[in-house]
Amino acid sequence: MATTPQQSSLSGLARALVQAGKIKEAEAESLLTQAAASKISFIEQFVTSHKASTADIARFASDTFGYPLLDLNAFDDAHFIKNAIDRKLIAAHRVIPLHKNGNRLSIAIADPTNLRALDEIRFQTGMVVDPIIVDEGLLAPLVAKLSESTEDTLKNLANENINLEFTEEESPDKKQEEAAALEVDDAPVVKFIQKMLLDAISDGASDIHFEPYEKNYRIRYRTDGLLREISAPPLVIKDKIASRIKVISRLNIAEKRVPQDGRMRLVLSKNRAIDFRVSTLPTMYGEKIVLRILDPSSATLGIDALGYEPEQKAVLLDAINRPYGMVLVTGPTGSGKTVSLYTCLNILNKPGINISTAEDPAEIPLPGINQVNIDERQGLTFPVALKAFLRQDPDIIMVGEIRDLETAEISIKAAQTGHMVLSTLHTNDAPATITRLMNMGIPTFNIASSILLVTAQRLVRRLCSCKKPIDAPVQTLLNAGFLESDLDDSWLLYGPGGCQRCKDSGYKGRVGIYQVMPITEAIQHLIMANGTSRDIAIQAQKEGVNDLRRSGLLKVKQGLTSLEEVLGSTNV
Repeated sequence: MATTPQQSSLSGLARALVQAGKIKEAEAESLLTQAAASKISFIEQFVTSHKASTADIARFASDTFGYPLLDLNAFDDAHFIKNAIDRKLIAAHRVIPLHKNGNRLSIAIADPTNLRALDEIRFQTGMVVDPIIVDEGLLAPLVAKLSESTEDTLKNLANENINLEFTEEESPDKKQEEAAALEVDDAPVVKFIQKMLLDAISDGASDIHFEPYEKNYRIRYRTDGLLREISAPPLVIKDKIASRIKVISRLNIAEKRVPQDGRMRLVLSKNRAIDFRVSTLPTMYGEKIVLRILDPSSATLGIDALGYEPEQKAVLLDAINRPYGMVLVTGPTGSGKTVSLYTCLNILNKPGINISTAEDPAEIPLPGINQVNIDERQGLTFPVALKAFLRQDPDIIMVGEIRDLETAEISIKAAQTGHMVLSTLHTNDAPATITRLMNMGIPTFNIASSILLVTAQRLVRRLCSCKKPIDAPVQTLLNAGFLESDLDDSWLLYGPGGCQRCKDSGYKGRVGIYQVMPITEAIQHLIMANGTSRDIAIQAQKEGVNDLRRSGLLKVKQGLTSLEEVLGSTNV
């Protein structure tokens, strides 16, 4: 049959569900992509999308694959085998060692087709692994309980009785710098920082904040767009933490009076490394340090994982595959603009194409693409890099951000002379991007003739699989932007629940909402006539372009996010 090759590309459980008629093949592939984007398991994504229970999936897997089914509620967690499997494997693959008999190890697992997990456990233990299927909903909190907590590391650190008192000099000499570098090579601090980094990565955090205050010191993670406090280590170690991070980021540890920017890398395995962008800021009570986590896998998820609606995806792909012109991505800091641009570049990155990017700084290395780090102190500005690009026989140019008139003029000139140009701006929505360029001083005829498409975006938190149906007054839904035709019985309004997996927040991961506005002939006429952003927005709406609020409401109807998230991220 024609579908057989496609089915064989699915994982075991997804393929079994397709063969059992519980899900269509295309939908199974879409769920796998969404699960990878949200960093959750296929089972959780299936349960979220199909309103099934994890218990139903466990029974199906047991019947289909012939493995025994165990009710974890009837199992005393005090009898779990200690130290049989590395805790990193337990957390990464959501497995629990249950029983050991000679050379055989029984493990609790929700998806017995997770061959990678079984192979890694087999390799690490040297034992024959027998899967026992359990309910994923019951398994997740037990896995979290067995995983090492941050507080354990803090207690160990406090027991070291570290006593630090730095004497700062106005002009430290070379010997003092070397002594400080040796001083920060402290095992408890090194282990603690490594623990903070690994925990942040496993939690899916985007930023780590190390913040000193007068009487306390705190560390916060930004996860799914929100900051939450993770730990409060002893205030006495604040300088040591700052110095250690600065040493491995190759920053000047003796300079504490001005901000510094650096970069460091954490190698997790032979095939995976995570980069961190480091920023230090002198405050009243010490140096605040923020680490931005740059995960290369986020740039290779594919466009389907970003959250574009099918018609939006088609319009965007049509624009970036044109031979020349400009495509702009707009939104506030932290809205996912860089990931969107990198995704487009990965689509365009082919052996016969020359791609160059100017970024400040280049966040994620992209093989096959010439990336340039802007360094204004050395005179390497965006305009200087763009002028050099035009002498390098480019096909596609990506400008990290259009900040000034000179950068905008060169970018538009490149778009008008046979190059595809991708860039970003900071505006509230797509129509406002056009007026922003006008206010910069770009002639309207250049804007109308060069820009192909503008897409605005936001990131909203994705509801966890513990979401629950809620009721809302009809008038509230109408005030939010729903049409009367939307208010039927074909969908349910969901709100956040709370479980161990989402740490009782009700949300896990984020999804994008987009306003994808092609520059049509009618909009070109408005630009030439110095139309306002409101004029452009009205025309775009007539042409079927959803604004950010409408795109967010579609995600609410799909059960991906809550109404509160959309209302908090968009204007009417």
